[in-house]
Amino acid sequence: MTPPPARTAQAALRSRHLAMLALGGVIGAGLFVGTGAGLATVGPAVLVSYLLAAALALAIMRMLGELAAAIPESGSFSVYAHRALGAWAGFTTGWLYTWVTAVAIAVEALAGAAILHAWWPTVPTWVFTLAAMTVFTIVNMTDVRTFGEAEFWFASLKVLAVLAFIALGTAALLGLLPGTRSPGLSHLTGDGGFAPHGLSGIVTALLGVVFAFGGMEVIGMAAAESHDPGRSIRTAVRTAIWRIALFYLGSVLVLVLLLPWRSARPDESPYVAALVRLGIPHADVITQAVILVALLSALNANLYGTSRMLHSLAERGEAPRALARRTRRGVPARAVAAAAAVGFAAVVPEAVAPGAALPLLAKAMGAAMLFMWLALACSHLVLRRSLERSGRLVLRTRGFPATTRMVIGAIAALMVLMALSPATRPQLLTSAALSAALALTGTHLARRRRPSGQPAALPPSVPPREPVGPTPREPSVPVGD
Repeated sequence: MTPPPARTAQAALRSRHLAMLALGGVIGAGLFVGTGAGLATVGPAVLVSYLLAAALALAIMRMLGELAAAIPESGSFSVYAHRALGAWAGFTTGWLYTWVTAVAIAVEALAGAAILHAWWPTVPTWVFTLAAMTVFTIVNMTDVRTFGEAEFWFASLKVLAVLAFIALGTAALLGLLPGTRSPGLSHLTGDGGFAPHGLSGIVTALLGVVFAFGGMEVIGMAAAESHDPGRSIRTAVRTAIWRIALFYLGSVLVLVLLLPWRSARPDESPYVAALVRLGIPHADVITQAVILVALLSALNANLYGTSRMLHSLAERGEAPRALARRTRRGVPARAVAAAAAVGFAAVVPEAVAPGAALPLLAKAMGAAMLFMWLALACSHLVLRRSLERSGRLVLRTRGFPATTRMVIGAIAALMVLMALSPATRPQLLTSAALSAALALTGTHLARRRRPSGQPAALPPSVPPREPVGPTPREPSVPVGD
């Protein structure tokens, strides 16, 4: 059996690392670049789209934190799906996440390399791609504390950038910034009103902005390698939720108030236009630097998350057994190398045809995040009562089970809307086909491993199945909320 991850004070993730993991995972390139597309599509009412997407994402984070604090496993929601829905569900969600994040690693490395190439055009993009992959593979190979520190500082830089933007924008809106005239609320309600395209515009923007909140899933995997998982996850989730609401929604609000929505361009960062209006010199370079940090932070986090998911799949016999081995420092080095493989492989086509690989890889991720969120919500609905009866619940999702059922309904509604939209239908169908293929494969493998009808193996810390039914009255478990 492979040794468990270290949880000593010297070699474990601390609560500050976990909080920044959750925050850094959400505040990424999707915020700094993708906001322009939403603003151009729906106008000021994009605020409603972001508010709805944030409410859904933060509810998912709360449920994930609740399960991770009670069952700290490197496989996170894949283990929970295995426990709640069956081996096929754990296999499907685990490999779905592995596929999406492995592709994301390559996308982030290529996108970051493109920014660096724009600064130093004499250096080919494939060189920067190779350098980024090498550096972050080494970081993840060292130990989990090194990864945590790197991600903490990356996330801190992003947070500082967002805070600086909110402060500057607020000063301009209040008329306190020299040389800048405050637009007041004219951009919020003028030029067609708050929602110039009505409810349909809000829904259309929602289908795009919801994916900007992907990346928070890594906090569930980090729980297994944290010091005092219950306390660390509880603190991290509580602080991350209000910080994301403040930083993410606050910066979007400032953008909407500063910029006339018709000036937004879907393929350009609105933060550049906003900084130019505020008279900030070199606004484009500053924004590119922040986007680069966001991309490298996401690369680092996705490399960590993919390697831990592969390690968990290997422990359950659903990936090559060699990936389950850990080094003396507790690092699944072979899983890290396997997770980095797609990123390194992207170097070759980038060297042969610069710029051709990035758009193809970006389309390969599809809408898989929604399928993973749906599996997590269903797992939470099944596991919550048994965890409460066992006394392992240290973080509670308020309003259970109604809240969880509402989340499941919201995700299902998003999938229906994606199916009805010609622009998003291909993403949904691609992810649905991949999920179906993985589910069939997982079911077949589970039957081969269990010829006698015995249940599939789970990591030892996952409690045995208990019947799901009405929860008997018991003394409440003291929790922080």
